[in-house]
Amino acid sequence: MTIALSDSIPAFALSGTDGHTHSLADYADATVLVLIQTCNHCPYAQAWEGRISAIQSDYAGRGVRVVAINSNDAVSHPEDSFPAMVARAAARAYTFDYLHDEDQSVARALGSERTPEVYVFAADRRLVYHGAVDDNRDEEAVSAHYLRDALDAVLDGRVPLPSETPAAGCSVKWRS
Repeated sequence: MTIALSDSIPAFALSGTDGHTHSLADYADATVLVLIQTCNHCPYAQAWEGRISAIQSDYAGRGVRVVAINSNDAVSHPEDSFPAMVARAAARAYTFDYLHDEDQSVARALGSERTPEVYVFAADRRLVYHGAVDDNRDEEAVSAHYLRDALDAVLDGRVPLPSETPAAGCSVKWRS
């Protein structure tokens, strides 16, 4: 079951690559909270990680917090293990929190299917946008900036349009 527009954000408490456990309460001061289902190994997730860091940097001063969550099964995909996440976050100097959903509970609560897959929650923590970061894996070919447009809309008190787009990327790697 996929979370629907206007549904509340699921609660979570997940280990971060910074060595701390992060819960929903840690982001209470964020005007907008963005959860992004992602991982280390997927070429789509890799293609968008720089843009995701740029979005966090560009919108931090406006109260936006981006939180990346890796829920992939590390047994079938060892490159998505927590130690590999810590190494990637450090090597790429992520500007956002990168959390490990080891039991896949957050991915299941969101109904995540892809990496990357974006969920934007307004101040009341209701879902207002779900889908892709933008319209093209190739940064040079991007013509629609869905996540940036959604953030601008929410911060301006408007409903994001579109409020849903298809997420493009690798499938979430579920435990068997």
